Amino acid sequence: MQDLFSLVEALRRPPLLVSAARFGVDDYSRERMLPRLLRCATAPRTGEAVVQLLELEEDHDGRRRAGAAEYSVARHVEVLIALMAETRLLRASGPQPVR
Repeated sequence: MQDLFSLVEALRRPPLLVSAARFGVDDYSRERMLPRLLRCATAPRTGEAVVQLLELEEDHDGRRRAGAAEYSVARHVEVLIALMAETRLLRASGPQPVR
């Protein structure tokens, strides 16, 4: 099984989506964004958040590729922002076990 960093680095998304997300990373607020994106009461630990965000992002990307009417590019960018920011936090905090 790949580690979380490898899974994030292996993502291949359109450059415009990635560029848009990079602009939002510096303004990321995990306490504000994570509960809304993950539909939970409080923000989970960083490793858990990355796993959940990877699953959510995969769902959004599937909708994008399928041309689904309910696909929201703004929501997809928000998920990518959170994923990038949480990955940064995880990398800065050092190795952590993920369950």
